[in-house]
Amino acid sequence: MGSDERHETAVAACEELRRRGYDVRCFGALDEGATACWPAVGRTVGQAVASGSCATGVVFCWTGTGVSIAANKVRGVRAALCGDAATASGARRWNDANVLCASLRTTSLAVLGEMFDAWFATAASEKPEDREAIADLE
Repeated sequence: MGSDERHETAVAACEELRRRGYDVRCFGALDEGATACWPAVGRTVGQAVASGSCATGVVFCWTGTGVSIAANKVRGVRAALCGDAATASGARRWNDANVLCASLRTTSLAVLGEMFDAWFATAASEKPEDREAIADLE
């Protein structure tokens, strides 16, 4: 979990994932003393996922766009900017997304909970055409 600012949405996201039983590692402004600029946050979370030290990532910045761009620069990362549960589910299913990106400005706690429900309940498609599309990215 990373954010470029210690915003109530990002803090609540950490608490919600811990409540759900996930082991949460914090990056950026959520980790005291760490670099909190959005490129570093996106890159650091992406590297944690790509290396296998984290199974999935969640990153925030004001719009969600910057951290998604930065995370996607890391080989093996498929970061998806999501604003609702349907988009989060589709990103997991068809894109095998492994980093959920969201906006601190527009993501309510209710929508965030719905996105987490969808993200963690949806598996990647095993259809050959979907797997081929993912393979084309690597």
